Amino acid sequence: MEQLLFILAIELVVIAFVVWIAWSGVVGAPWLPTPKKRVRSMLEFAKVTSDDILYDLGSGDGRIIIMAAKEFGAQSIGIEVDPLRLWWSRRSIRRHNLSQKVEVIRANFFKVSVEDATIVTLYQGYKINKKIRDKLASELKPGARVVSYRFILEEWTPSETNEEESIYLYIV
Repeated sequence: MEQLLFILAIELVVIAFVVWIAWSGVVGAPWLPTPKKRVRSMLEFAKVTSDDILYDLGSGDGRIIIMAAKEFGAQSIGIEVDPLRLWWSRRSIRRHNLSQKVEVIRANFFKVSVEDATIVTLYQGYKINKKIRDKLASELKPGARVVSYRFILEEWTPSETNEEESIYLYIV
């Protein structure tokens, strides 16, 4: 009986996770979390410090903004439209006691200014990167860094590339 309850609990967790992933496709882009190893690589590649203000566009569960604050000391802002991922990331921020350094805004990132960012992180597709490129060019100050995982920003030349990990760094 205990074994049956355990299997049932596992099945419910798997179903909940699948529903959460499917839901993300309804409210925005499908949620594909950046592996934590790649998050660290992205932040190291961008040379994040405590002097930085980092924005993560489509911040999902908050793993980038949390690591940027916790391990690199950066002030971090996530922008997330999905209410479930927003709730999850806010919960994680509280759990890590980072409310003073990290916040998440529920919004479409195309409608939020990133003009005070020194670093912007992205894990979007080609289509969105093509649209976001103009926004970043018009809002970011010279010298701001943009780090994209997996997808390039067409018509921009990366300042540095880590081909092995599919990380692209752009300096505006």
